[in-house]
Amino acid sequence: MNPTRVEVMTSLEGFIRDAMPSLLKAEDDYWQPMDFSPDLSSEEGFEAIRELQAEARELPDEVMTVLIGDMVTEEALPSYSSWIAKLDGFDGGGVPQNSWGDWLRRWTAEENRHGDLLNRWLYLCGRVNMREIEVTVQNLLSDGGDVQTGADPYRAFVYTSFQEIATNYSHRNVAALAKKAGAEHLGRLCRFIAGDESRHARAYKLFYSKVLELDTNEALLALHDMIRRNIMMPAMNMRERGSEMGDTFKRFAAVAERNGVYTRFDYVEILEGLLRHWDIEHLKGLSPEAEKAQDYLGNICARYRKVLERQGDKLIDHTPYEFTWLLPNTAEATS
Repeated sequence: MNPTRVEVMTSLEGFIRDAMPSLLKAEDDYWQPMDFSPDLSSEEGFEAIRELQAEARELPDEVMTVLIGDMVTEEALPSYSSWIAKLDGFDGGGVPQNSWGDWLRRWTAEENRHGDLLNRWLYLCGRVNMREIEVTVQNLLSDGGDVQTGADPYRAFVYTSFQEIATNYSHRNVAALAKKAGAEHLGRLCRFIAGDESRHARAYKLFYSKVLELDTNEALLALHDMIRRNIMMPAMNMRERGSEMGDTFKRFAAVAERNGVYTRFDYVEILEGLLRHWDIEHLKGLSPEAEKAQDYLGNICARYRKVLERQGDKLIDHTPYEFTWLLPNTAEATS
């Protein structure tokens, strides 16, 4: 373990303990998947399922595809939680217990609802091959992945800050597409999930801000390293039955991009926002190595945008991909 990082993380335990009530919901304020689900103890619940299925039939196949990919990503939460538990300064399994471990377990508990809620909606909607989706989830959990943070909490806070914002974008944009198609119920539950992601992003941005304040050079070098490598998506190894590792994720990402759910321009926008939030441009008293990292980060977004604007629509993959997840849409078949 890197003693400097452990010392910084230990020094922040009191701060994290005091900040947690503003970063996480109190028990009485939780929403739960059942709040958005039909109550099958009553006839009204079965009518609610029929309404849900009628809404689902109005959704284009590609919106359904992105929704499923988002659900698979959320259902792989055990992997993400285990990655964070290995970070320097975290208590892992809770013995001895510390504030960072408390944060991880409570964050995991909030995040766990997302996959449960989307899984339940998809199971009830009547438009998906649920078993094939479950195979994809199991494959993603079995295959694992490497988000390139190692045990370094500084790199991990950069990664989680970025990813929480990216998932907010994705769920928020799926909500907008659902509303456009008349699927008001789906849009509402996606907005609730997006709200959680926004709040969690605020927490991880705060964590990185604190380590940047206490260990500026090392925190800046960690940020530089993560951005230089490019931020990888947590479900980068997603695969369906019989597919090569990562093949399904590439096709899912292409569908998400061409539907405006999550794009390369979103990647740059998120990065720009984080660099502004942490005021990277104005950091002072840096080591020579950290100054070079600062210069790199000061130019990277403009370089990305220039490349994207030059390539334009050539970056969009319009291949009509098929997935094992979808059943034929009866609404389309009869129209």
